[in-house]
Amino acid sequence: MTGKLEGRVAFITGAARGQGRAHAVRLAREGVDIIGVDICADIPSMNYPCGTWAELAETADLVEKEGRRAIIGRADVRDQTALRAVFDEGYAAFGRVDIILANAGILRVGDSVDPTREWQDTIDILLTGTFNTVQVALPRLREGGRGGSIVITSSSAGLKGTASEEPSAQAYTAAKRGLVGYMQVLANQYAAEMIRVNTIHPTGVVSGMTMNAAMQAAMAKADTNISAMQNALPIPILQPEDIAGAVAYLVSDEARFITGTQWALDAGFTVR
Repeated sequence: MTGKLEGRVAFITGAARGQGRAHAVRLAREGVDIIGVDICADIPSMNYPCGTWAELAETADLVEKEGRRAIIGRADVRDQTALRAVFDEGYAAFGRVDIILANAGILRVGDSVDPTREWQDTIDILLTGTFNTVQVALPRLREGGRGGSIVITSSSAGLKGTASEEPSAQAYTAAKRGLVGYMQVLANQYAAEMIRVNTIHPTGVVSGMTMNAAMQAAMAKADTNISAMQNALPIPILQPEDIAGAVAYLVSDEARFITGTQWALDAGFTVR
């Protein structure tokens, strides 16, 4: 596929590490310039560190090593004004946007401390954060008149819920399922403009959200819902590059007929 997206521009949230970084690097390899954003600060209700400015800057360096340009900025996806400021800076530099990847996400695992706050923060970042991402970039995407692609990162939890007493885990499943409904509305609304909208549903992926002390402690508890989340294929966890390869196809012209779908990138998790 190398070079098949030459000259296009992607807006990516959660770009400092994990899937967001993998998307940025893979799309850059395909000829895409990147507008990347991350919170670059920790969230008090979560029990693991978020992406940092140094990690986001490293993502930009990796994009540039692929021969493309990157405009990066700090913004919490819950803050539409801050998010718009980063997007507008990138749009001013590149003059177009073709791809929107609403990727930013959080999940608290382990014992709950403030259930209402953990629920609300999870809902706000996953669901409202996706709305804000689309709101700031979609008008410019439509103005381009070239069509385009929006990919919303849901989860295997958006297709199949598992038992949990943890408020953030409950909110995570509710929000990830809610993203499917939002995707379907957008896919119907903008299909006539050749703007395609899809959700992807990964199983566990190596990232800051999964590879941390809190997650390791949860995995060690036999009674936790995390321990029940096993894939059908003998692949315990995916690499972010696995997801990025699928997304690179989904935003390409080879997938120009695909919209309104829920793509399970889950190593068979949802068939178990």
